[in-house]
Amino acid sequence: MHQIVGFHFRVFFFDLPDEKEVDIQFQSITGLDVQIEKESLKEGGENRFEHSLPGRRKYTTLTLKRGVLKPEDSGLTTWCQKAFQDLEITPLSRVDIELLNEDHNILMQWELSHVWPVSWKIGELNAEKGAVLIETLELNYNHFKLVGIS
Repeated sequence: MHQIVGFHFRVFFFDLPDEKEVDIQFQSITGLDVQIEKESLKEGGENRFEHSLPGRRKYTTLTLKRGVLKPEDSGLTTWCQKAFQDLEITPLSRVDIELLNEDHNILMQWELSHVWPVSWKIGELNAEKGAVLIETLELNYNHFKLVGIS
């Protein structure tokens, strides 16, 4: 058994109109987080404590970072532009995140459902730095599941 490193991955957007090859490449991804909320139950006659019961699952937003691309170069950029400029929010049925090994084979895969954009940020424009301009995209999703890879 060995440690899995998280530097080689790709993202697939199902139902994304005009998807381009660059739309699978990102600098970083965060937000594959889930928590189970707990509900308190008070028992009559028991004053020393409250029972804690598992409740609903709660998911955070998915955050994707990459270099800025023009709308004609990226279907994802066009999708965001329609959502934030024209208020045409079209949820995607599924987004897959695949963690790959050095041979580009899938080690782990997460399937996210009902995905739509909630935030689109462009990095700092700074004439004194020669850094790549980064865009940050935050996506809402209903839930994710870790898919078994054979």
